[in-house]
Amino acid sequence: MGREDYSKALKLGKRDYQSRLLRGEKPTLEVLDDIMPPKGAYYEQPLGIVQIPADQIVGTKTVGRSNSFAGNFMPILQEGSEFACKWANLSTSHVEEGIRDPIKAYEYMNRFYVEEGNKRVSVMKYFEVVSIPGNVIRIVPNRTEDKENKIYYEFMNFYQKAPINYIWFSQEGSFGKLQEAVGKEPDEVWTEEDLLDFSAVYTRFSLEYKAKGGGRLGITPGDAFLAFITLYGYKDIEEKTTNEIKELIVKSWEEFALLEEEQEIDLKMKPNEEKKPLLSILLPLGPSKLKIAFIYEKTPGTSAWTYAHELGRLYLEQTFPDEASTVHYENVTQENIEERIEDAVKAGCNLIFTTTPAFVQASVKAAIANPDVRIMNCSLNTSHRYIRTYYPRMHEAKFLMGAIAGAMAENNQMIYMEDYPIYGSIANINAFALGAKMINPRAQVHLEWSSKKGTDIDERIRETGASCISGKDMVIPEEASRFFGIYHMDGDYPRNLAMPLCHWGKFYERLIRTIMEGKWKYDDDSSKVKAINYWWGMSAGVIDVICSQNLPIGTKRLIELLKTTISAEAFNPFSGILYSQTGIVVDDPGRSLSPEEIMTMDWLAENVIGSIPKMEELKEQAEPVIKQQGVKNTAGSSE
Repeated sequence: MGREDYSKALKLGKRDYQSRLLRGEKPTLEVLDDIMPPKGAYYEQPLGIVQIPADQIVGTKTVGRSNSFAGNFMPILQEGSEFACKWANLSTSHVEEGIRDPIKAYEYMNRFYVEEGNKRVSVMKYFEVVSIPGNVIRIVPNRTEDKENKIYYEFMNFYQKAPINYIWFSQEGSFGKLQEAVGKEPDEVWTEEDLLDFSAVYTRFSLEYKAKGGGRLGITPGDAFLAFITLYGYKDIEEKTTNEIKELIVKSWEEFALLEEEQEIDLKMKPNEEKKPLLSILLPLGPSKLKIAFIYEKTPGTSAWTYAHELGRLYLEQTFPDEASTVHYENVTQENIEERIEDAVKAGCNLIFTTTPAFVQASVKAAIANPDVRIMNCSLNTSHRYIRTYYPRMHEAKFLMGAIAGAMAENNQMIYMEDYPIYGSIANINAFALGAKMINPRAQVHLEWSSKKGTDIDERIRETGASCISGKDMVIPEEASRFFGIYHMDGDYPRNLAMPLCHWGKFYERLIRTIMEGKWKYDDDSSKVKAINYWWGMSAGVIDVICSQNLPIGTKRLIELLKTTISAEAFNPFSGILYSQTGIVVDDPGRSLSPEEIMTMDWLAENVIGSIPKMEELKEQAEPVIKQQGVKNTAGSSE
């Protein structure tokens, strides 16, 4: 029996050896001594007896036995050799009694290298044993700025709370996200029951994921698992059968494929003007009648954001009285968003707009479950394949608003109020600051967050003495207030100077025309797996600035000139040499920031007084949006 097993293992070893040679790879086992950091750049940490995932045992500690095995740990020495005889005896022993003696191994970057027990590992890998007990010493490298090093330190921090070594990620912040996804506080230690439950869930997922072909994707099974439980919820996945998990994996496959893309988002900076073929005109691809649902987190009467989208919905009803009908749902929460989307689907809606980033996960789940329904979410830098996202380039308008404030603030001091530190909002702040500085080199912008605990805007206005304030973008019906847009304080009375405008009606109209005219599919490059994000601005006619009669004629003319150049894409507010609060960001006067750099901005311009708040500094209602869309500096959300 043992000799027959050795013969089969030898064939597996030779096949792997030749395959690696043909690929130009080392055909034998990795040797830890060859890749360890130099002395003084690491320290050793004994871990005691550990269950080592067999898949993660990749080599030997020293070169001595490395050439006896192919890279898959199968033997390559000839039958009849002393080595082969010992291997065969171990094989027989494993079948009859089981190999119980722990091996000795070193762990480096969560990969294991055998010091004693190479043949035992080979035999157990041959019999496809899942894990092997071992007395392990960890090699801990000094901290560096290398990505893999950072991930490894995150792993070690996680390992102290949950001694799990069989899951790995390719992106920074993932171990912290896993801790959060399974419902644990950042420093909460897992119980034995937690560890057993997690092992069961992850094993069921990883087996089905690999069976579907996950090994061909350029991500780790851990990457896929984290995306999976983030989308569907860890507790819900725990309750599902293996067949249900398998079905969800198949339906969600493009979400996994998206993870291996270096640049996951395909930004559409302007509406698609591609002309349709004649046949498409004769045979339209879009539905003859659209029923559109708008799902709001608040009500138009209490939220300027919701009110703006509601105006967009009413605009659509006027623009397409015969081609489309609309419904809307108000005061939708995280707890009932899935039910409201389901209500919209049951009502026959074939296009659904969810108007806040907090509803992204529910939107994706609904899109996977209802492939014939188009679902779009209003968010930026959101990488999901089954929905499309849309957002305005409001920073273009904010640059003009900053220019107005710079011209009108007599004492060089102005206040900028923002809601949440999310993708897009930091660009708005910096664009405002750059616009103010262009007109007034001494302009200082005091940044205030409405979502921050203990914020008192009136007190801050008195403290700074600011006469120009950038408040809410627009007024809402239930607030008879003049504190919106850019306003100048004359004592206690605000004098409105200008307001930024996102014309959501035009935004929605252009999106819907892509469906009605059969152009929807043209935005989707089938050769690439990318999320589609419509990020339109002044060039698409969806962003504007409305100046009041209180603004001097010369300032109005300047704003119109700047608006024309931005609309024609002849000027980028983030061009030339740029300075942040901590130093230079761009030192090339001829360079402009790319759309991706603007979108993911996590620094503040040098003339901004204030900071990006941490998660714990914000009010409770900010948490869903921050978790989905918060910039990196927001806190601990990724650590």
